[in-house]
Amino acid sequence: MNNKPNRKQDALNYHSKGRPGKIQVVPTKPTNSQRDLSMAYSPGVAEPCLAIANNPEDVYKYTAKGNLVAVISNGTAVLGLGNIGPAASKPVMEGKGLLFKIYADIDVFDLELDAKDPDDFVRIVKALEPTFGGINLEDISAPTCFEIERRLKAEMKIPVMHDDQHGTAIISGAALINACEIQGKKLDKIKMVVNGAGAAAVSCSKMYLSLGVKKENLVMFDINGMIAPERTDLDDIRMEFATERKDIKTLTEAMKGADVFVGLSAGNVVTPDMLKGMAKNPIVFAMANPEPEIAYDLAMGTRKDIIMATGRSDFPNQVNNVLGFPYIFRGALDVRATAINEEMKIAAVRSIAEIAKKPVPEAINLAYNTTTLKFGRDYIIPKPMDQRLIIEVSTAVAKAAVDSGVARNVITDWDAYAEELRRRIGIDDRLLRNLTNKAKQNPKRVVFAEADTYKILRAAQIVKDECIATPILLGNPDKIKQIIKENDLYLGDVEILDPQNGCAPRSKEYAEYLYNMRQRRGVTAYESKKLLNDRNYYGACMVQFGEADALISGLTKDYVTTIKPALHIIGTEDGVNRVAGMYMMITQKGPVFFGDTTVNVDPSVQELVDITVLMEHSVRQFNIVPRVAILSYSNFGSNKGRVPDGTREAVQILHEKYPEMIVDGEMQANFALNPELLADNFPFSTLSGKPANTLIFPNLESGNIAYKLLQEIGGAEAVGPILLGLKKSVHVLQLGSSVREIVNMVTIAVVDAQQKAGEIATKK
Repeated sequence: MNNKPNRKQDALNYHSKGRPGKIQVVPTKPTNSQRDLSMAYSPGVAEPCLAIANNPEDVYKYTAKGNLVAVISNGTAVLGLGNIGPAASKPVMEGKGLLFKIYADIDVFDLELDAKDPDDFVRIVKALEPTFGGINLEDISAPTCFEIERRLKAEMKIPVMHDDQHGTAIISGAALINACEIQGKKLDKIKMVVNGAGAAAVSCSKMYLSLGVKKENLVMFDINGMIAPERTDLDDIRMEFATERKDIKTLTEAMKGADVFVGLSAGNVVTPDMLKGMAKNPIVFAMANPEPEIAYDLAMGTRKDIIMATGRSDFPNQVNNVLGFPYIFRGALDVRATAINEEMKIAAVRSIAEIAKKPVPEAINLAYNTTTLKFGRDYIIPKPMDQRLIIEVSTAVAKAAVDSGVARNVITDWDAYAEELRRRIGIDDRLLRNLTNKAKQNPKRVVFAEADTYKILRAAQIVKDECIATPILLGNPDKIKQIIKENDLYLGDVEILDPQNGCAPRSKEYAEYLYNMRQRRGVTAYESKKLLNDRNYYGACMVQFGEADALISGLTKDYVTTIKPALHIIGTEDGVNRVAGMYMMITQKGPVFFGDTTVNVDPSVQELVDITVLMEHSVRQFNIVPRVAILSYSNFGSNKGRVPDGTREAVQILHEKYPEMIVDGEMQANFALNPELLADNFPFSTLSGKPANTLIFPNLESGNIAYKLLQEIGGAEAVGPILLGLKKSVHVLQLGSSVREIVNMVTIAVVDAQQKAGEIATKK
């Protein structure tokens, strides 16, 4: 069965479901009252208009121009799709805007121009200069792109960069510096072969020359052969790389004795024999996508002394433009640069290279579920999730702009600037992306107890395709296969088990185990066999016996019915007296953890203590230091009653038994989340200085209401419920969960299984 139609539909659904597209405009000022609206528009808007008319630079003070980039294309060279036109390029341009926002907090308007003529294109973009702080050109065919960028840079006073040219050049330039250092090669001595002569290849080659590579040591090829003086089919820009060498004609001949191969061409054009002909300790950047010029595994199997980089995320050393363009524009915008010049690009190259040489922060290792990331053959450039990029690359670019004289806003307090950059990176779903990366590093076997539903099977397809988990499906095989067929899912090789009538493997053994566990709790041998027909009991036994690593259920049944089998068969962790439920709320200010939201209805003082300990431990597993607030309608004794008295007593016990825990209460939610308000009124609180990120509610009712209100009105994404306290990884879905919510819970379940197996260290 071909899985392409399914993936095609997944992509179409992603872009079309809900609000079409991937980006929207969101107000940044209050708009709740008539006064707000009169300030936003007429008559209040006249004042900033007049101020800007008197001083044009005030446009950066009173409007969004200083944080606004235009991503502009005419659709003539879209990804690997070619000249598909401006309208068809719009999904790509929206995606580029999304990357600007999530990696560097830069706002974007994407503009798709019906303008193939360079004069028309330049005229339109120049007319937009009053609107934007910077211009990112994208997916414009060569050689037109060279002329367009050259003219716009010369005629505009805001930063302009064609990322297709310079992005790959900057990232691969950093990789080249580090690869040469590891391989013991000097940039001015290496012999380089570049296969491809498009915009990216030309820009990369220019960058390598700027870094020290000698022009006479660089040989370039295109689809028609070597770039040589006798060629009459090429423009002047490509002819700059014409080689005078007469001893070579073919790519095979050029690679003999070469130190570096750079591919920006097509897949599978390099053979193992070509690699064998290269010099000792070769460097190969095979950056064609989706298929590199030579497959990674084949190249690594051919030469043990090779350093290999590709454009793919599933192999080490991915040359990914997202390591550069968000932070280059961030630095350029923050100093109001009039251009992105060579000094700024070189600064970005060297900064990216230096980051890879530094010790890798624990958070990055945890995000990729490894402890082995360190400067070497498999790590020559940073990972995209590295939060140091926005601080170090943006700062390097901004400093280079100041030093080279193109900055109109000179930063003097670089420490304050770094802190500003740190604040920007909290506004995204970075935690979920980090968890997904962890899961992918060591996927686990996940049992889906309700596999006879479309949502579960679609989620199983996604986690299988994304290498998050290996699904095991429980249910009627005929029904499951029918749903798979009707919806064109690709799950043909996934294991399907039907526990009904004791037909599934090890049913008898599982029944005996259940009987031994529950015989003094009213369960007979006959009843234990009957219970094993229930997929939740059978799935829990699979996890208990090591036939699976995690169990997911609850889409079609209530919470209590779903959780009871896991409690009967698996039980709680050592030293844990009860289980609890937690929601991870992904908000614009970062993740906040809510508990208990699903299990304990009206907890006693001791149960509140137990829940808090469980929550605190679990939040640490996400590599986050918990700051716990136990909530009430009272602040530190301001009201009497069963709820505030109980929460107050729980806090006292926690302070005595767990002095290292950052916890306080009882307190109202606004004080817990507003550090200024807390400091002004209760400066003695142990939470002073930063907001709480872990909220303990006094009962299930308040917690459940709070997370649903925040989800529906506040726009937060709710990930959960995450079941805490079980000995093994079992997680219960919210009744009626969406496919995305199921995928998120599977990701949590896999990371939880890794944690319980001792594969992930917990932050102290």
